[in-house]
Amino acid sequence: MDSILYLCFAGAYLVLLVWGVVLLARRGRPSASDLVLLVVLGLVYDNAILGFGAMIGEGASLETANGARFWLHALATPLLVLVAWSILARSGVRWAARPVSVAVAILITLALMAYEIVVGAAQVSLEPVREYGSLSYDDANAASGPPLMVLVVAAALLVAGVGTWIRQRWPWLAVVTVVMVIGSAIPIPIASGAATNAFELILLIGILATIAFQDARERRAAHAETGRPADGTSGL
Repeated sequence: MDSILYLCFAGAYLVLLVWGVVLLARRGRPSASDLVLLVVLGLVYDNAILGFGAMIGEGASLETANGARFWLHALATPLLVLVAWSILARSGVRWAARPVSVAVAILITLALMAYEIVVGAAQVSLEPVREYGSLSYDDANAASGPPLMVLVVAAALLVAGVGTWIRQRWPWLAVVTVVMVIGSAIPIPIASGAATNAFELILLIGILATIAFQDARERRAAHAETGRPADGTSGL
């Protein structure tokens, strides 16, 4: 059951990845918020490995593939702090556009990466785990409770969500962040270890939707200033 769910999640993240690339191509210029694509790519890999684990079977290959999951988590997930900063700056919050805010966001991101590598990826002790039909290698020394990085990233996204809610009347980033935090904290009476990953997917959908919303606002603003259509055509 869980193997199928993980593969469904991998497919959903692949769709999100394509959506994010289309948004970037349509905008025609990169933004720090596009770093979410690296996070989504990591989640495609993460869920695909979890989904195919039972088919691959125990052994060095699956153990190595699962080890890479922890490194991707350590290196990619902290990028959401920069994504949150970019969304906040694009929402028109003036202090977020100041150089010191950029520097703080970068430092927090790098600090989280270093922390996750030192206490997580570099110290991981993998052991095979079979759960609800899936097979993976998990950290035998994993600490209980929510990881520090998850709390910091959630706080950054919540600040960005509140900012876009106030400045742009877009509440959904704040809503999905709260849903993700609550959904991850409260045990769900479902015979599945993969089901809670749905909250993570909801969060990423909310982030991509927020980026799409801000892109559309900026196109409309550019059209209002230049008189050119929002899609960038000549209008002839």
